[in-house]
Amino acid sequence: MKKVFSGIFLTLILFIISSPTYAATAQIKIDGVTIATDANPTVKNNRTMVPLRVISENLGATVHWSDSQVTLTKNEMKVILKLNSNKVVKNGKTELLDVKPFMKNNRTFVPMRFIAETFGSNVDYKKGTVTVDTKPLVIDGVKIKAMQYEFHMTMGGVIQQMKGNSYNEAIYNIFIENKGSKVEAPANYSWYFQLVSAGDYYKNAQYDFIDREGKSVKRFDIYTLVQSSDGTSFAQPQVLIHDATENQWYLFNQTSSQAIDQLFDRASMNGFVTLISNTVV
Repeated sequence: MKKVFSGIFLTLILFIISSPTYAATAQIKIDGVTIATDANPTVKNNRTMVPLRVISENLGATVHWSDSQVTLTKNEMKVILKLNSNKVVKNGKTELLDVKPFMKNNRTFVPMRFIAETFGSNVDYKKGTVTVDTKPLVIDGVKIKAMQYEFHMTMGGVIQQMKGNSYNEAIYNIFIENKGSKVEAPANYSWYFQLVSAGDYYKNAQYDFIDREGKSVKRFDIYTLVQSSDGTSFAQPQVLIHDATENQWYLFNQTSSQAIDQLFDRASMNGFVTLISNTVV
């Protein structure tokens, strides 16, 4: 009887393991960073399925939902998928997926390799780890290794580096696409708060896009107008950016500045940001 039970148990285990819908966990690395997800990747029909958030946040794709249909866009690429359908529309052309996108525990799972390669990334799988290498941002023909972010407090400052290619590209595009008209340099500006008064400009942060040798290829500084404590209003623009590479000032806006902060915070939460120095006291 014991041998019969053992045989049944062994058969059951082998069936579960060999089943095409068997769920297995896999580690995901994007640009060398291990990605933490709120839902583990799943292997289905020998294809690694990952939560949609991994794609949208870390490969730089924008997500739009409409009923059971999801549209992913990045640059000139547009991909339309439907839950529980193996048909996918890629830039207007219909293709077939090996595995249908599905919903599990209120999370949408999509095929990692198909999505990553569609958006120009290289994918490799070894010993339980899916490695995704995205295309680096290129500025004036130079590949960008990281974006260095620096800000000052009353006493000291912080320097951090962000190495996620998609995040670097997204932040760079915000600067390029949202800078307004050229303006003259403000009369008074500084990123030392004790050196500015109401009506002057305070430097919130400095963004350096650096190459593989650590040299700055492009630098933008964000400045905001210092408000008066008595409510006095000023006619100057609220936000400016200084293209330090060209030594040119441009109009900017608070919404774009906040979008940059949100992207940086998201990259930090996902492990793409490294602290270089902290001299705040």
